[in-house]
Amino acid sequence: MLEHKFHRPERGLVMTETAQGGRGIEGYASVFGLRDQGGDVVARGAYAASLARLAARAGRVKMLWQHDPAQPIGLWEEVREDATGLWVKGRLLTEVERGREAAALLEAGAIDGLSIGYRTLRAGRDGKGRRVLHELELWEVSLVTFPMLPEARVAGKSDDLPQALRELAGLFDEARRSLAGR
Repeated sequence: MLEHKFHRPERGLVMTETAQGGRGIEGYASVFGLRDQGGDVVARGAYAASLARLAARAGRVKMLWQHDPAQPIGLWEEVREDATGLWVKGRLLTEVERGREAAALLEAGAIDGLSIGYRTLRAGRDGKGRRVLHELELWEVSLVTFPMLPEARVAGKSDDLPQALRELAGLFDEARRSLAGR
């Protein structure tokens, strides 16, 4: 079954103009050692085998809109693990309507999260009862509206949201926590 993890890197998601046209984006899609609201922690090295398998067959991690496989919005041109987590660099395809919309929404701060879509291959429990994800099969990295982690938003954008949206985000977070506990 495909699972999702959301993340807002401390350093934020950087947007630039690209030579090929479109909008370049880069940042951390996942950070090692952070507990999410579902109680999971991604361990260092969890993506290494999956990235190696993708590279061996010249495959790519997909860039999707809100985890919808019918809505690719760009290309991840570089995906790698480092000491911090899973770093991604790519470009939104502004030739595609949803890519233009995603760029505009990111620039305005209306969306500000990254989320990984993956399948767990190997996990265990630590002494605190948290599920530690040791090996993941990475399928996609999406741009998303509501992140699972409180930190899972692009830095500097969440303070610009109107109060009503902050309250709505809180309700979604509460519902997600409730569902994770079942």
